[in-house]
Formats: sequence, C-alpha cells, structure tokens
Amino acid sequence: MASIRVIFKRLVLCAAGCVGIAYVTDYLYLRFRMLHPKPSDPYESITALRILAIPEKNGKTEYQVDAQNPEQIVTCVQSLFPHYGYLPCWYVKPRINQPIPM
Repeated sequence: MASIRVIFKRLVLCAAGCVGIAYVTDYLYLRFRMLHPKPSDPYESITALRILAIPEKNGKTEYQVDAQNPEQIVTCVQSLFPHYGYLPCWYVKPRINQPIPM
C-alpha cells in the first residue's frame, strides 16, 4: 500500500502536468489564431478613463479623472494564460475601471 507521501507526490505531479498541458495547448491555439487574426482576436485593446482615488484628511476618498493622462489603453490577449507579456482579457476587463489609489 502506498504511503500518504507517495500519493501526495503523484497528485502534485499530475496537477503540474495538467497545468503544463493546458498552458502549451493555450499557447499553440493562440499561435494558430495569430496566423488568421480578426479585429479583436487574439489581441484586444481596451480604452478606459484613468480615475484617481485621492484620500482626504477626514477619511473620505475623492475621485478625479487624471488631468495629465485621462485615458488608458490596455492591450490584452484572448486566452486562458498570459502570453507575450499581455495579461488575459478575462483578468483585465473587470479591473480596468477600478480607481488608482494615490
């Protein structure tokens, strides 16, 4: 009968192998889509206002649009994992409109 340590080691190796296979598959699918690009596939550019969250002395927070750079453009990749230095769009889209703490 295998000990708990052996079972745990096999489980960790199996999980790491599954994540590795998923990453390689995602990368190859991205490379295939790069051969035949569409307007928002595999890369997408998202434009949003840069909103600053400025804390005040009374504990409240004031929100202002950045006067020097009012818009931000973020490029993301339509995939499960980050590739080529771009974050996945499923990760970027919910976070793009969050204010920037000062």
